[in-house]
Amino acid sequence: MHTSVVALQISGLLEDPIFLVLVAIMLLLVFFGYLLVRRTLLSLREGYDEGYR
Repeated sequence: MHTSVVALQISGLLEDPIFLVLVAIMLLLVFFGYLLVRRTLLSLREGYDEGYR
């Protein structure tokens, strides 16, 4: 019985457009944050390599 209550709550959240928009925004922020950190670290390593030469 407990699992059916949880399943109903989850299905209710998946039908809520505001919740879906918030989840999409959070995923986009995580994705762009990953790209920002990746670009920063690659540029940092490239700068160290050029400075070492």
